[in-house]
Amino acid sequence: MIAKEQLTAFVERIERLEEDKKTIQDDVKEVYSEAKGTGFDTKALRQVVRLRKQDREEREEQEAILDLYMHTLGMIPDE
Repeated sequence: MIAKEQLTAFVERIERLEEDKKTIQDDVKEVYSEAKGTGFDTKALRQVVRLRKQDREEREEQEAILDLYMHTLGMIPDE
């Protein structure tokens, strides 16, 4: 009996959180639409948001690897 009550409580909490997550996702989508409507590039904006989530060292490491790959492929001329 206790397990059933616990299971029900967990399921109901998860369902509420999933609903909250959907609402937040819709809000984020709306903000991106607003930004696009004022002339911002949403692809670049998403990249900035993603990069801001990283710590500085991780971001610098990824940028260095990307720079190395781009140089190797001839996408950036040697200085």
